[in-house]
Amino acid sequence: MFEQFDLSLTLDKKEYEEVSPPLKQRVSELQRILRDRKVPLIIVFEGWKSSGITTLISKLISVLDPRGFRVYSVSTPRDVEREHSMMWRFWVKTPAKGQMAIFDRSWYSRVLSERFDITREKEISQEAILDMLTFEHQLADDGVLIIKFFLHISKKEQKKRYEKLENDPVKRWNPSKNDMTFLKKYDALLPIVESVIQKTDTIKSPWTIIEAENQKFAYVKILKTCIVMIESWLNRLPPSTPATPSLNTLTPRTPLIGGSVFSRVDLLKSLSKEEYENEMERFKGSLRDLQYLAFQKKIPVIILFEGWDAAGKGGAIIRLTQALNPRGYVVEPVGVPLASEMLHHYLWRFYMRFPERGSFTIFDRSWYGRVLVERIEGFCSEEDWQRAYHEINDMEERLVSNNNLIIKFWMHIDKDEQIKRFLERENDPMKQYKITSDDWRNREKWDLYEVAVDEMIKKTSTPYAPWTIVESNNKYYSRVKVIRTVQTALQEKITKIDSEKRK
Repeated sequence: MFEQFDLSLTLDKKEYEEVSPPLKQRVSELQRILRDRKVPLIIVFEGWKSSGITTLISKLISVLDPRGFRVYSVSTPRDVEREHSMMWRFWVKTPAKGQMAIFDRSWYSRVLSERFDITREKEISQEAILDMLTFEHQLADDGVLIIKFFLHISKKEQKKRYEKLENDPVKRWNPSKNDMTFLKKYDALLPIVESVIQKTDTIKSPWTIIEAENQKFAYVKILKTCIVMIESWLNRLPPSTPATPSLNTLTPRTPLIGGSVFSRVDLLKSLSKEEYENEMERFKGSLRDLQYLAFQKKIPVIILFEGWDAAGKGGAIIRLTQALNPRGYVVEPVGVPLASEMLHHYLWRFYMRFPERGSFTIFDRSWYGRVLVERIEGFCSEEDWQRAYHEINDMEERLVSNNNLIIKFWMHIDKDEQIKRFLERENDPMKQYKITSDDWRNREKWDLYEVAVDEMIKKTSTPYAPWTIVESNNKYYSRVKVIRTVQTALQEKITKIDSEKRK
């Protein structure tokens, strides 16, 4: 692939001074337009060692308003970043609407450094490619423009630049063993880099190869590419209009073929208080032991609760956490997103809260709000929530492939039980804080929510992150089932890891 690019292309000083000023001005104008149109932009710079990435980034940002971008220099991950999956630290750096994130190296460099041993392997794993493509496609589908540059120089030019750098007393650097390996393995790396670029060169996030042996030529090509891609992206954007509920969100639809997932749920299941207390005591010690083993084996555990209003999510979470070591978990209540969170992809605020290795994060409501309340209330378009099923499945699959354990609960009660609990809360001064006008309003849309929940469970209950429907008319039974399910899932995950280590 790289042999098709002419590295002898140059611009002399006179040509450069003629063509660059209008290009710089246009890029500056486009930054303001992106800000006004609230379009987030990611620019990725990759390339060979000593190909001039930092210099060309400096030239690019010299024409930009510094209040509208951040440059991220990607190197060895910090301790907190090592405690998450590889893509986590890039998710949390994604720009807000109208802002730019410019990456001096990116997830591509980290894949080579963290997941690849050039002395043994011949290509990047498909798992790593999927991680990167999923990340880019989810952002692009949400309106993020991604521009990717690879700065190409020859092996001869790289050696020349490296020797010059080595002899410069000011700019000299001390390369690590890893750096030296990549500097010396140009020929071995060439087909691997070509393969990664070809596999990740998509319509949603294409690569542009920059012939970078002449800096003036490279800079002008970068400016031109930015202009073409930004203008093309802006021309494809629809007029800015607020999301309105579709007809689908406002009227019940015929349940999916096969009947409702709730048709087989037995809400008569119950436990007596004595049975409940015996079961809870039995699980308490064993669950804490499993929590410690998960910490030892660095398993991040995500437990999320969805369910009807008054179905007992809070009570189940309280009883679950009473059985855990408080130093090893955090509970994240999820409500209406903050204004700052609404400037990002809707999954961004959840990535910010995902657990470190060996820790538990318990979500009281979750990203499934996208296909429930946001769908029903018209807070996003039908296209947005329909796309969310695939986005959520992709996200959960990538998390599980990075050793996370995901446990998902739907707390289920019937309408009669719900009204009974609503009235109890209204009549008990100690529980009145639990009932709001939103609860009554949501009850009026029970049928709409039932269809949405049915579709959600059917489309997002996967082998790697299945839903557990918890029969919750009887709180004792409900709480025991939650703890039993968590215990079983932890035990199975730990057993699987131990089994894989023995192979």
